[in-house]
Amino acid sequence: MGGLKRVTLNDVHKAAERLRPILSPTPLVYSHDRDAWLKLENLQFTGAYKVRGALNALLIQIQRNDRRTVIAASAGNHGAGVAWAARHVGLEAIIVVPVHAPRSKVDRIRQLGAKVVFMGETFEGSLKWAQYCARQHGFRLLHAFDDPDVIAGQGTVALELLDLQPDVVLIPIGGGGLAAGTSLVLKDAGIRAVGVQIKGVDALASYLRGGPVRIRPKKTIADGLRVRESGHITRELCEQNLSQVVLVTESEVQSSMQSLETCEPWSVEGAGAVSVAALTQVVGLRRVALITGGNRDTAPMMNDQRKALLIN
Repeated sequence: MGGLKRVTLNDVHKAAERLRPILSPTPLVYSHDRDAWLKLENLQFTGAYKVRGALNALLIQIQRNDRRTVIAASAGNHGAGVAWAARHVGLEAIIVVPVHAPRSKVDRIRQLGAKVVFMGETFEGSLKWAQYCARQHGFRLLHAFDDPDVIAGQGTVALELLDLQPDVVLIPIGGGGLAAGTSLVLKDAGIRAVGVQIKGVDALASYLRGGPVRIRPKKTIADGLRVRESGHITRELCEQNLSQVVLVTESEVQSSMQSLETCEPWSVEGAGAVSVAALTQVVGLRRVALITGGNRDTAPMMNDQRKALLIN
């Protein structure tokens, strides 16, 4: 991976050792309607898998006796994961969110003890501001997906699947942190790792088929997956370890969300349902779909609501 820091299988196992005393394994349940197993990361602390990577990264930071304030850019779940992890280890956290971030996600981040800063129209705009603040003030920048400690933490999801001995696992992809970490584990175990993206929100798939690295993603109900480009580290790992990437439509994701709520019933966000939407495209004797989160967005905040949060 050139000059990039490598992420190894040993890194994932070490992450699991750090997280095991703090985070319990999430349920793995069989869905008769889909003839597939569902890994319920929507039942994780903060309602999404993102807390795994954030906590692993901050535990390593504390082990290095690094007490710097941590700053992160996030549309929601990474921000909540960083806020929760920072509170757990006793660090200050600042989360930079897009100006139209949903009220529910902003409220959750603030309730977990982090300071919220509104900057940028998109994740990328928030990230630029977070990078600037990190340079100016000496904060530790914790990237949402393109960080080796984060990737190793996300990979621990796959370790919890190995006893089942699945033959294929479907993994939602935005920036690629989850797919990078889990596919590293799965390929080593001889299990097919299949990434899933939404048509038009498919930067990694574009790269893998030889197209542009950077795209203009369309608006989507799976807002947590909406990035212009995947990470440098994540691209390398996904290219090496994913068996394939399949694409689903917006309507298929919406249908899967409704079905999960009606039939199971679980509240699953759009980003968490894309793997279920792709089950019709992937065959296997023992399939697993990763349900990555359950934090559904509410309506974006109006200007006066944002001002009130900034003042209070």
